[in-house]
Amino acid sequence: MIPVATDRKSSDPLRICLLTYRGNPACGGQGVYIKYLSRALRELGHQVDVISGPPYPDVAQHVTLHRFPGLDLYNPDHLFKVKKLKDLKSPVNQLEFLIMCLGGFPEPLTFGMRVYRYFRRELPQYDVVHDNQCLAYGVYRISRIGYPTVATIHHPITVDRDTEMADAKTWREKLKVRRWYAFIGMQMRVSRRLARIITVSECSKQDIGRTFKIPAHRFRVVPNGISTDFFYPLPHVKRARNHIVVTNSADTPLKGLSYLLDAFASVRKKRDIRLTVIGAPKENGRVRNLVKELGIHDCVTFTGRIENEEFAGYYAKATMAVIPSVYEGFGMPAGEAMACGVPVISTTGGALPEVVGDAGILVPPRDKDALEYAIVTLLDNPEMCDRLGRAGLDRVKKMYTWHHAAKKIEDAYRETIDAHR
Repeated sequence: MIPVATDRKSSDPLRICLLTYRGNPACGGQGVYIKYLSRALRELGHQVDVISGPPYPDVAQHVTLHRFPGLDLYNPDHLFKVKKLKDLKSPVNQLEFLIMCLGGFPEPLTFGMRVYRYFRRELPQYDVVHDNQCLAYGVYRISRIGYPTVATIHHPITVDRDTEMADAKTWREKLKVRRWYAFIGMQMRVSRRLARIITVSECSKQDIGRTFKIPAHRFRVVPNGISTDFFYPLPHVKRARNHIVVTNSADTPLKGLSYLLDAFASVRKKRDIRLTVIGAPKENGRVRNLVKELGIHDCVTFTGRIENEEFAGYYAKATMAVIPSVYEGFGMPAGEAMACGVPVISTTGGALPEVVGDAGILVPPRDKDALEYAIVTLLDNPEMCDRLGRAGLDRVKKMYTWHHAAKKIEDAYRETIDAHR
């Protein structure tokens, strides 16, 4: 067992280890979370180390990044292939490759194994270990050897699985989904054994608690911050009056883009409007095929992956931003659009109403008619657009900063450390 320091004061800076099995901010919300939380914790005066598998996160100055190489089998440069055959000498790498070949997603499991082996061998000095939704057996074993351990669960991954299962058309597709999400069983078992769970919304707390069977008293709700480094208004840019923007960071049914495309196609029959999709849907995937089927390829633009510095420009020119997700554990795209001062239409899927509040138009998920009505409403009401844009920006400034999030997470750390003594 690792002895917990008893001579440290409750106000002393903490030695924090953040774990993330993949951390590149361009790969989704988990990478954004690690990048900005680690920086905010460091600005509070704590020592912060990040241990990550590939692709690796961007970290701020004075945050130490420890790279734990895996096979990186989902890297587009060598997709589903081992970059160097000698890498398969490692038993953990062999397991990672085998699970991938069987259609599973191995990264949480194998990252946890590598991290536990490191902690067991090196016994690094940390006051608290914070896992970012890996929830692997190795993370639980780290807690068992004496490290106070908390985990963030952004939302129950069962929602992703169930949505994709419902969308699958054949038994082969359903089997493929089940194999991919086989890691969920491990995550459920591990999360039930950790002392403290941090999640990003009341909705996620309720859904995770119910699905994973975790009692409510073990949760701490800490909303995400929004990065004003890249998301901010550009008052000098003239906003268009017929231009919709949507962020599609993951080409999955959970993001609900198909419902927006249906609504857009209907509005397009009556209005001269354009749609910009920030992201890179698969070339022959369901999204691009639906655009062709609906005959809207001449007025829908896919940007591909863009740099963070470009987001503010896209939002500044847009009439509105639409978040059509079926479910969001927090709803970062909604907050980012609001931070840019663009009026927002959002579904009520998951935690989105908590983020948007009364600063946007809310519609039911999977409802193309409601989306169409909301789009037309904003097209016909420039004054409403201006009012909602200002309200969204004010809401982000008051409620969604990374400094605020880091302070609340620090409180959760100290609770966990005190309970561990």
